[in-house]
Amino acid sequence: METFVAVARRGSIRRAAAELHVTEAAVSAAVAHIEKQLGATLIAKSGRGIVLTEAGRIYADYCRGILGLMREAQTAVRRAETGRLRIGVVATAGEYVLLRPLAAFRRRFPEIELSLSVQPRDLLFLELQHHETDLVIAGRPPRDAGLVVRARRPSCLVVVGVPELDPMHTTWLLRGRGSGTREATVGLLDQLGIEPPTLTLGSHGAALAAAREGLGVTLIHSDAISHEVGQGVLRVLPVPGTPLDRPWHAVTSRTPAPATRLFLSHLLDPAEVGPDAFHAH
Repeated sequence: METFVAVARRGSIRRAAAELHVTEAAVSAAVAHIEKQLGATLIAKSGRGIVLTEAGRIYADYCRGILGLMREAQTAVRRAETGRLRIGVVATAGEYVLLRPLAAFRRRFPEIELSLSVQPRDLLFLELQHHETDLVIAGRPPRDAGLVVRARRPSCLVVVGVPELDPMHTTWLLRGRGSGTREATVGLLDQLGIEPPTLTLGSHGAALAAAREGLGVTLIHSDAISHEVGQGVLRVLPVPGTPLDRPWHAVTSRTPAPATRLFLSHLLDPAEVGPDAFHAH
């Protein structure tokens, strides 16, 4: 299953072999063995490379979930204080919401193995569904995904730009696809009934930098702009329908591991994390 997931992720027998440090023949043999066991064709040739068949896509999805559950089971039986915690976070929350609570947690529980993944919201929730991440801090999770919101922290989205810009007649700076802020921006523009020029920038930092340079206005979490607004570099611009209430959510699977529950308790404790504390949901 590990081999097949690598093939699915890389879209290539050769690249999967390089990732796994085995021969291409070994990877091909493993895939052929799985196909024989299942009685289904999982990959097909496409030019010089390969593509997954529909059966292959379905099987890869199951493999990710099974492997994720196996890793989760290994940590679930360990004491919380010596376990592993994999946190997924969108860029804005990673820079402005999580770092101080995470640093305090590391000081309290230095033996817990921590990892942090910064990804667009949609990818984070997909990883959580596959048990490849233990906890996600982002916007609201999709409905019927089998995920549980454990805590929330208030936040809102505002439109910012240099003072002289008119939001109704300028370029709007967008995040990349899969971003919750991008979806909110598109919804706001529809609500306003305008079709302004747009410029897509891959990250929160790039959008903020472009706004500082006067390239346009952007919808952004208020957590991220206190310094720029305080310095007068950017201004919160009055736009109908804003600010938008968009709290941060701490989300887990239905069966969080002990280390995950320990971090949630930490995140909910104002005595430990001060004003960055979340509220139980």
